[in-house]
Amino acid sequence: MNEQIEDIKDWIEKADHDLGSAKIIYLHLPDYFDTIAFHCQQAVEKYLKALLVYYHIEFSRSHDLVYLLELLTNKVDIDDSKFGKAFSLNNVGVQIRYPNKIINLTKEEIESALEISQEFRDFVVFIIGIY
Repeated sequence: MNEQIEDIKDWIEKADHDLGSAKIIYLHLPDYFDTIAFHCQQAVEKYLKALLVYYHIEFSRSHDLVYLLELLTNKVDIDDSKFGKAFSLNNVGVQIRYPNKIINLTKEEIESALEISQEFRDFVVFIIGIY
């Protein structure tokens, strides 16, 4: 297996850990909305970075999911819906990392964040085709 495939798998594995953590926290500590949202955002960030590595697209260190999607538009057809979902995760995941940022999230928003994260995983894994 070449180094690129290993790097892609590493990104996906780390993303799977974030998504898995979000799901476990939701099941056992469902009131930890901020932590769940953070892990959902982190998972999608890492899935997108796996796809960027797959396409040999360089990216700067960023947590901005919309920026990462924009980098992919020359290689992948990305509809407005995906951009909207990425934007929504940016809003719930990045802004609440620190204690001075309080965003009130609903159970529906957290469930949506989990669904969006899984959707991005499926999207990336389907394109890469290694899982």
